Order: sequence, then C-alpha cells, then structure tokens
Amino acid sequence: MTVDLDSRAREVMQDNDLGNYTVPTKGLYPYQWNWDSAFCALGFNTYSEDRAWLEIETLFASQWQSGFVPHIIFHKQDPNYFPGPDVWQSNTSPECTGITQPPVSASMILALWKSGDKRANKARLQAIFPKLVACHRWFYRTRDPLNKGLVLTVHPWETGRDNSPEWDAAARRIDTSEVGTYQRKDITHVNKDMRPLDEEYDRYITLLKFGRATQWDHDRIAKESPFKVIDVCMTMILSRADHDLMLLAEELGEAAIVEELKTRIALTRNNINYLWDDQLKAFCSKDLISGLPSGHITSASFLAFYADVGSQEQREYLLAHLDRIASKVKYLIPSLDPESDRFDSMRYWRGPVWSVVNYLAALGLKECGQSVWAQRILDDTRALVKESGFYEAFCPLTGAGTGGDHFTWTAAIWLYWLDI
Repeated sequence: MTVDLDSRAREVMQDNDLGNYTVPTKGLYPYQWNWDSAFCALGFNTYSEDRAWLEIETLFASQWQSGFVPHIIFHKQDPNYFPGPDVWQSNTSPECTGITQPPVSASMILALWKSGDKRANKARLQAIFPKLVACHRWFYRTRDPLNKGLVLTVHPWETGRDNSPEWDAAARRIDTSEVGTYQRKDITHVNKDMRPLDEEYDRYITLLKFGRATQWDHDRIAKESPFKVIDVCMTMILSRADHDLMLLAEELGEAAIVEELKTRIALTRNNINYLWDDQLKAFCSKDLISGLPSGHITSASFLAFYADVGSQEQREYLLAHLDRIASKVKYLIPSLDPESDRFDSMRYWRGPVWSVVNYLAALGLKECGQSVWAQRILDDTRALVKESGFYEAFCPLTGAGTGGDHFTWTAAIWLYWLDI
C-alpha cells in the first residue's frame, strides 16, 4: 500500500463528494455524471459500502419512466459549466441531459454486491435491480436498430469518448450553419490544447439542439439524427453489463430475466463481426448511415476481452496490436493507436490513457487468460498515478497528467484496483 497516495485518493473523493453524489472534478465538471458515478462507487466501497450504493442510487433516482438514464444530472445550478440545464431543457426534476452514457452500472453493482455484506445489502439490490433491467431494456428497444445486439449512439458525448476520431467521418455530415453563438466554459478550466476543437463543439451543440427540438423523443432521435454510429465501446460495455446483470438476476431468483439476458448476450456475440474491420484487423465503431467502419484502433477495441466476444483468431490480432502499440508508448493503453495520423498524446480521447478503460480492459484480459498483459496494464496505470497524481487522463508517452486534476474516478480506481 502506498499510504500517501491512498490518503490523497480519499481526499479527492471526499472533496468531490456533495453528500449523495460526486462530481468528477469541481470547476470543469460540477455535476453528477452517469458512468463517472458508477466507477466512483468502487472507490467508496473500499471504505464505505453505504456511500458506494448511495452514489448509484442517486443516479437512478433520475431515471426516466422509459428506463433511460441521463448522462448528466443537474442537481443544482452552476454558471461555470456549459451547456447547462437551461440549454438542455429536459423539463425534469432534477433537470438533466437528454442523452445517456456507457451503461456500466450493473457491472459496478455486481462488484459491490460480491464484495459486500449481502444480508445488509439485499434490500438495496432488490430495489435497484428493476431499474437496471429497465435501463438495459431501453437500450434494446431504442438503441439497437439492426436487432443485432449492437448499440447505436446519436451523440459523441454519450459515448464517453467525446472527440475520438471514430466520430470524425460521421460527424462531418452535421450541418452546423445554425449553431449560433455560445461560450465554451471548459477551456477556462484546462488548457485548450487538451480539449475538443471548436468545430467539434459546434457539432455537439447542433446535435443537442436537434434532440431538444424533438423534446427528447428518443425513438425519433434514433431514427432521424444526422449522427448515427454503432459504438464499439458502448456495445462491449452493455454486453458485459448484460452478463453481470444476469448474475444479479440469478442471485435474486429472477429466472425469466436470466433467460432474457442470455438471449441478448448471445445476440451480441453472434453479430459482433459487424464491428470487425477486416482490413484493420480490429473491432471498431461503424457509421450506420454510410455503412463504413471508423478505421481506427482505440482503447475501446480491446474491450472485446471484457465483453468476452470475438474468435480466437480475432483475439490474436488484437493481442498483436497491443504488442505493437506497447512498443510505441511508455504507458498502456493509449486511447488511439499511436501510429494514427490523428494521434495527439495530450488531447482528450485522441491519445491519452484513461484509468477506467484500462481497468475494464485489464479485467477482461485477465479473465481471458492473458494475465501478463493484464498485469502490464495495471502496472502502467499505477505508475501513471504515482508519477502525476489523480488526473483525468495521462500522456502515454511521458506520463504527464492531462485534462482535469483532482479527478474522482482516477482516485476511485486507485483505491479499488491499483492500491494493492
């Protein structure tokens, strides 16, 4: 145990703790984020089971009747963030955004359940279980237009990988001529060179306005959005979450839901080749409108192990890519292949290493028998935190922190996974 970093990690979590939810980091991200909260519950669980469960319970308290869980909950106004509740206009209480994020909550709840006091937590599991089921069913009903068990995204923000080059080609068709004027607040908190470009923000806001014009009708958005991409990351995460939700269903004796989830998991596994780029020899996202793959290897490509999908031959190709990438960087896993012409080691999802993706990828690799690679990723992630602290992300070449500092989910990952 590294006592100093352990104490600092708890300080980060406590500083960002607003009672029943956390913010990722004050200033840059002053609200509750969907998948951030799910990950930070792991950190809380190392010293307070009650607080860990409360984090996700607060998130799901804002679930819509449809099962949709928003990507940001605006528990209170903060003028230093854009776009805030006045822009999104969800007409909910509390106000929230109209898009979602990668559905990791079921997997995090399973981790809490397995490591905690089952007798004490049984009622909490029973209470949140139907909400998790409703969330997954919302994805099946609204975000699987091909009926292949593959997740559609309609906004780069809901992927969690906002400016990944996976979205570049699909986003170019977005007409931003009516975006209007607005003032970014993110670049007042961190270096602009670490954040998405202005032209990307124009597209984000244009898509927001499109969704708002439908009054956040998710069926209509999925059909009419100018941005429609089957996201490899959300697909892998939902498939794994289906598996983990199935285990929770078994714990609760929910036999019908177990069978429902088995069918869904099999559907994804049987159709995952839709996201296999045979020229690239990797899984990547695919533009639903053009039918073209993104053509980019990202850290999300390696979540195939986490989802337990792909053939042995495909996994061998992925491992070969991992080996090649490891020879080009000091720290795994960069969010974009360093040999890509769009690689930028400090700009958000175009190169930096993210601790939460590393955790998921390493867990999957370990479960698939690739313990050496899993250990390498764990060691690299630990070294990044030791070298630079609790940043949002890290440069894979130098280890320097990038994005926001004092970041909750990095502290949580340290406490749960790295501090051993």
